[in-house]
Amino acid sequence: MSGSQAWGFTDDRGTEPGADRVPRRVIAYVRAGAALCDLGVTPVAVYGSGHDGEVLDPAKEGGLRSAAVTYLGPGRSLDEGLLRELRPDLIVDVTYDGKGPYALDEAVADRLGVPLVALSVGSELTLGAILERFGALAVSLGASPDTGTAGTAGTAGTGSGSLPAAEAAVREAVARGGLSVLALSGAGPEQVHLARPQAWPELARLAELGVRLLEPGPGAGANWLTADWGHAVELRPGLVLFDERAHATAPDGALPGVRLAAWNPETPPSPAAYARFFRELAGALTG
Repeated sequence: MSGSQAWGFTDDRGTEPGADRVPRRVIAYVRAGAALCDLGVTPVAVYGSGHDGEVLDPAKEGGLRSAAVTYLGPGRSLDEGLLRELRPDLIVDVTYDGKGPYALDEAVADRLGVPLVALSVGSELTLGAILERFGALAVSLGASPDTGTAGTAGTAGTGSGSLPAAEAAVREAVARGGLSVLALSGAGPEQVHLARPQAWPELARLAELGVRLLEPGPGAGANWLTADWGHAVELRPGLVLFDERAHATAPDGALPGVRLAAWNPETPPSPAAYARFFRELAGALTG
């Protein structure tokens, strides 16, 4: 970024987009957009991933619907004419590999002449680092510095709704009971994807807080082990975190006698969103 530019931000691919003014009309991948909305930057519109349909998934909407943010449908099939009409001056996506945006073809942003920022949500960063990066982006776009950092791990936020308070509630819940926890995503009546805890920053953080997360066992897949529902039963979880996104299959009767709690593997990377998830988990662990 040169000194003549009023705005610049280095994303998690090492890309350094800049502009002669702070972007005000942001279009974002729904997960990133929901996080920015929590942090005080309301997008003009959001788009989905290849998992998403033409209607915004309720599990992913966060505060987007209440903020009247337009949902444009899946990112790979966006109407570029409509995007031009929206006059974006920044596109925000996420990246899992540190190389390319997850939900939008970068060539679309190039054709529009709009800078694209992609922030990492993969396992190479801790949950705290991910939240700090989204907070820094929000502050660069005009959010209050307090909004951008309040309530993240290691900060001074200690109110009942803060992330540190929610983490304390998880620790207390663990101390009261020793439930083993299995995180999974249903893939139909015959198959289920079982999460490898260290591949998911929020699950890795829960393990640091003392939650006994079950490993699914050896096999192919860096993030998930794909198996049948019987394998999930054999792991004998006391609590199952099930993927609540619209494309995932609910456990229904596949796990008799097992306590269930919802998990969104695409929780918006904001302290408020993870505080809600951790508080709900603390309740499920003690309920």
